[in-house]
Amino acid sequence: MAEGERALIVGAGSGLSASLARRAAREGMALVLAARDTQKLEALARETGAQAVACDASRPEEVDRLFATLDAGGERLDLVVYNPSARARGPIVELDPEAVRHAITVTAFGGFLVARAAAQRMTKQGHGTILFTGASASVKGYARSSSFAMGKFALRGLAQSLARELQPQNIHVGHIVIDGGIASPQRTANVPDALLDPDAIADAYFSLYRQHRSAWAWEIELRPWVETF
Repeated sequence: MAEGERALIVGAGSGLSASLARRAAREGMALVLAARDTQKLEALARETGAQAVACDASRPEEVDRLFATLDAGGERLDLVVYNPSARARGPIVELDPEAVRHAITVTAFGGFLVARAAAQRMTKQGHGTILFTGASASVKGYARSSSFAMGKFALRGLAQSLARELQPQNIHVGHIVIDGGIASPQRTANVPDALLDPDAIADAYFSLYRQHRSAWAWEIELRPWVETF
């Protein structure tokens, strides 16, 4: 662990992103949490000592403001996690084109905007890690979920391309396929460990973050033991 590390979690809230925030705080990292609605972050920000910043990651001007806020708080940026996603459900013959446009913009274009801003800073400092949250839909397109598949496939392609481009510059890029449901107070299962524990997912993210650069992984898949491949 390096002294003075700083992390940014985009799309912060409850569940996985809260587990990531708590893990970053336990690691001693200075932390910035970004979300469209910062009111929902008040308790988490107090718990983790984080700064909360309002940002719609699908809007270039808001991403610029987010990173300007980061710059004002210090030059160092070690870890950026991109979590946001959106979907328009339903058969393709009934989907609203604007809803699909929005879903792809949040899931994929927002990831590009955040990664671009992070890379601009990390290439100057000579190191950093950018992690993207994927899903089953990153590698498998499901019926009535075409917009989600398009967004997540695009995000995975972005991650793979950036890994090839940025890893030779000492910037670790990772994509995490979360292949299964995530446990929450509202989502439980009768079978033990049939849902992914968000704290266990956070452990995997930080294992990826802490990897030695002689053995970097660009992608990992996480699934509960009952999930089919």
